[in-house]
Amino acid sequence: MATRLSQSTIRLDKPPAILEHASIVGKKEGDGPLGQEFDAVNEDTTFGEKTWEKSESRLQSNAVNMLLDKSRTATSDVDVMFAGDLLNQCIGSTYGLRELDIPFLGLFGACSTMAESLISASLFVEGGLASKAVAVTSSHFCTAERQFRFPLEYGGVRTPTSQWTVTGSGAVLVGCDENKPKIRAVTIGKIVDLGITDANNMGAAMAPAACSTIKTYFHDTREHIENFDAIITGDLGKVGSRLLCELLERDGINIRDKHLDCGCLIYDFDQQDVHAGGSGCGCCASVLCAHFLPKLERGELKRVLFCATGALMSPTIVQQGESIPGICHLAEITEN
Repeated sequence: MATRLSQSTIRLDKPPAILEHASIVGKKEGDGPLGQEFDAVNEDTTFGEKTWEKSESRLQSNAVNMLLDKSRTATSDVDVMFAGDLLNQCIGSTYGLRELDIPFLGLFGACSTMAESLISASLFVEGGLASKAVAVTSSHFCTAERQFRFPLEYGGVRTPTSQWTVTGSGAVLVGCDENKPKIRAVTIGKIVDLGITDANNMGAAMAPAACSTIKTYFHDTREHIENFDAIITGDLGKVGSRLLCELLERDGINIRDKHLDCGCLIYDFDQQDVHAGGSGCGCCASVLCAHFLPKLERGELKRVLFCATGALMSPTIVQQGESIPGICHLAEITEN
């Protein structure tokens, strides 16, 4: 049984394993520093569909099918699937996965959804409610622009603090295997809102939530930072990453030598115009599956914290003058 260390942190006494993973991205992501590490790079970001929303659904469907093919798992062997995206009513997931005939739980944690789905899948497996569970998220630059900012045809100017929504999807299969990377503890984040109202500065809105969750994890577990190879955030980008380190240092926690941000890793800032970095549900999902999990499997990393962040806002409420709440969920992942 899992052991609850606090209101937020749970130690998994029978830690489930990440059996397999799959990642698919678009052309811009494939042109970045991690391009050779993704399972597939699609040069056609329509993914053969007629609308951008259908494109994202196809992207997520392709990622799950690739995951099942890689793991040689039939859909009938998956007990539950946790999925989410950035679109209204999570249509990227529901329309993309509706034909798989797998029990489905849709999640929304904005860009933190990969950690949320991974935590949910892990708790189901650890608790004996599932033998195999899928966690998957996706995002698409064109669908996110239409929903959260302006259609591409508008040609709006992006501010320096803005981030580029990743066209990508990452999927993992969670189950039991002694020789695979393990999820050993999780910290479920609390909503944190310090009054940021600029929808083009997601990093500043999410950094306080990342600070809160990371502090909570170390307080609850009594762990030491030097015991980890990396503390990975989802998509804080340049602005949010700097703010996170500054906020933690105020409380005597220095993660600068350990901190890596998926939104900073996926693009080349010198060669690609992405302003403050990458974002979106597919950002940390694709980087986790393509870059970090293989390193854990090869023993290049022994122990990491995966801390995905999200801005829990909608365009409507921000236009009404509301501030942007942030969230961060954390999973401790080890080599085996």
